[in-house]
Amino acid sequence: MDLLNATDVRKNWSITLDQVAHERPAYVKRTHDNVAIISVSTLNLMLSGYHFCAQKYKEKDGSVTLSAVDLDIVVNEANEQAAKRRLAEYIKEYAEEFYEEYALWSKAPNRVGHIPYVFKALTMDTNAIEGDIICQSGKN
Repeated sequence: MDLLNATDVRKNWSITLDQVAHERPAYVKRTHDNVAIISVSTLNLMLSGYHFCAQKYKEKDGSVTLSAVDLDIVVNEANEQAAKRRLAEYIKEYAEEFYEEYALWSKAPNRVGHIPYVFKALTMDTNAIEGDIICQSGKN
């Protein structure tokens, strides 16, 4: 792997970004830190195997509860479509809040597994998240 020197990257920032956007990711070394710079399209490709899965529960009152399998988010709405929409909204909101406090949440043992879902949600709008939710029947 070709590690770029941080000083060289800083001096050639536009060239580095052009290369990342159009050619390949870059790996940068700065003292004791190694970082990767990737395009959003590459990130989307890397995360394409992740989906927002939810357990679906039909309630006694006819409403539908969706519980995100990999995130701690649960919603209840009148029907499945409304529940998927609300879940997508909550996933997007959660991803934004997680990212705002990334230094905290990325180190929390019960949240570190959320990172790929957070980054996937950050690159999608609510409609795309809704379309990516896979519902599986849960047991009441």
